[in-house]
Amino acid sequence: MKNGNIANGIHRRQVGSSIGDRNEHLYKILVIGELGTGKTSIIKRYVHQFFSQHYRATIGVDFALKVLNWDTNTVIRLQLWDIAGQERFGNMTRVYYKEAVGAFIVFDVTRAQTFDCISKWKNDLDTKVTLPNGSPIPTVLLANKCDQPKEGLVNSPARMDDYCREGGYAGWFETSAKENINIDEATKFLVSQILSNEQSGLMMTESLDREKFALDSNGYETAKKEEKGCKC
Repeated sequence: MKNGNIANGIHRRQVGSSIGDRNEHLYKILVIGELGTGKTSIIKRYVHQFFSQHYRATIGVDFALKVLNWDTNTVIRLQLWDIAGQERFGNMTRVYYKEAVGAFIVFDVTRAQTFDCISKWKNDLDTKVTLPNGSPIPTVLLANKCDQPKEGLVNSPARMDDYCREGGYAGWFETSAKENINIDEATKFLVSQILSNEQSGLMMTESLDREKFALDSNGYETAKKEEKGCKC
């Protein structure tokens, strides 16, 4: 696992309330990248500690909710937006990206062509959602399926560090949804970037309608159609 050291600010939408003596925050995080890179698997592993070889291809967008007891004074609710790889750079991504506080861009280490596409995803993200001062939201690159043989630049951690530094990524992690490698660590790192920027006064505070998204009993809402056949 490798991390860059770029501390980006973020634009956020938060629940600025407290529960007793505890502060509660809600952060919207995007999970984007090419079709079949494992975005759904990463979210399912993180939220439900579950992995399957036979997820259906996401069409449109899904939502998942994860509650973190960050410390004794802070509760963080992460709203993870699982955006379909085939959405690519269409007009709807502007709607999906709106008010995001951070992002993961996922590529498949076994398919170098998915790495070649991440700069396009990053550029699309940076043009559609920014901090109030115009800076990009913090983005972490996930080199997924690291339990399998790797292709391309990911075989050189030093070059990956340089790539992330030059590309404006907060950092990068090798991950595996199948083996549960570095998913918790990557998320904690991204949340720490969000909190750091909050402490620096770079984040906007807004109220959030807690009933905007009707999550099911597992904390996962389906807002899409599905197709069979994708091993995400």
